[in-house]
Amino acid sequence: MFSDIFASALSALPVFLLHMGTTLAILVLGVLIYMRVTPYEEIRLMREGNVAAATSFGAAVTGLALPLAICMARSVNVADIVIWGVVALVVQLATFFVMAYVFKDLARRIENGDMAAAVALAATKLSVAAINAAAIAG
Repeated sequence: MFSDIFASALSALPVFLLHMGTTLAILVLGVLIYMRVTPYEEIRLMREGNVAAATSFGAAVTGLALPLAICMARSVNVADIVIWGVVALVVQLATFFVMAYVFKDLARRIENGDMAAAVALAATKLSVAAINAAAIAG
């Protein structure tokens, strides 16, 4: 019995590795793109101890990972993961830019360590990510 389970798991390993690798690659690429288009330097700010930047960045990473995880769980192939991964990234970028439009000084407030702005942005990113994940799962 154990040998059957092991053989089954072993035969599924290549697909698992392909789907996991693709999803992680999209996550990393998405985070890099996110960092490139936001008007402040998250890594530098975090190295300087800016908790607001770390809060916003952490929500961005999680906000991308949530829909990607659902996508990977529901996907039928790698193209599925890639397409919905791009959608998840676009939705997260749009969320940031809508928040930046609504709160004109959002970037400056994050750079200055304003936790109220960071928490509002993080909550919005995560809320939109949850809705996006549910839409992908539907």
